[in-house]
Amino acid sequence: MNASSRLTALTRIGFATRGLLYIVIALLILRTGRAEDPSGAIEYLGRGGGQFLLGVMAAGLTAYGIWRLADATLDIERHGSERKGMMERAGAGFSGAIHLLLAWQSIQLMRGAALSGDGTREGARTALQLPGGWALVLAGAAVLIVLGAVQLAKAAKGSFLRYLDPSVAKQPWVQWSGRFGYAARGVVFLVSSYLLARAGIEEQASEAGGMARVLSWLTDPFDVIVGAGLLAFGLFSFVESRYRRLHNVPVDGAIRHATNWRQGS
Repeated sequence: MNASSRLTALTRIGFATRGLLYIVIALLILRTGRAEDPSGAIEYLGRGGGQFLLGVMAAGLTAYGIWRLADATLDIERHGSERKGMMERAGAGFSGAIHLLLAWQSIQLMRGAALSGDGTREGARTALQLPGGWALVLAGAAVLIVLGAVQLAKAAKGSFLRYLDPSVAKQPWVQWSGRFGYAARGVVFLVSSYLLARAGIEEQASEAGGMARVLSWLTDPFDVIVGAGLLAFGLFSFVESRYRRLHNVPVDGAIRHATNWRQGS
């Protein structure tokens, strides 16, 4: 198995890891009312599964992050160069960066380090300490609005199904788990955008927050509905880990190019 194939295989583990994190987040909010984000889910799983599980998650999330960034830069999923395609590639880049951060957090937990708090809130606090930082916070809120709208558009159109094996994509439960899951993610992004915008306007970083803050901010029954949607997205992620058609990242070509360059220099 060459390097490209190994990366693709690990990327499938990354999809499964993403699914596991969302399922943990959903079950915690649905069964106990405890609001967590992916970082909190990693910490929760690390306490129960130990070093081995953290290592598997770190490897999968790293491969997934690299694959997403490669899609953003090399367009390996063939989104195209039109506006819609460029937005999808930008979203892939954002997703890649987030999942590499989650991989790094998994490694930090393996080393016994404690994770920092809510990344969105910490980012808002840092921005507000800068001159005109409120404008940076509002710009971040605008990005989240776009991301939320993209998620809702995917839920409505079912465009995510084109990446699956056609026989699986026709299954009604697969279609609706994906639609419900993407819709829930869209709501999380939009509510997080609202909270971040309020933090910028009031210049209070404590108002901002990511998924955990959103789930704790939502009142019953909306937290339960969104939690059920996140559970559906977790299940759909497991479907993707097995049946998504993945294009290989040209790792081997890059290695050969780098080797030839070093030999010629």
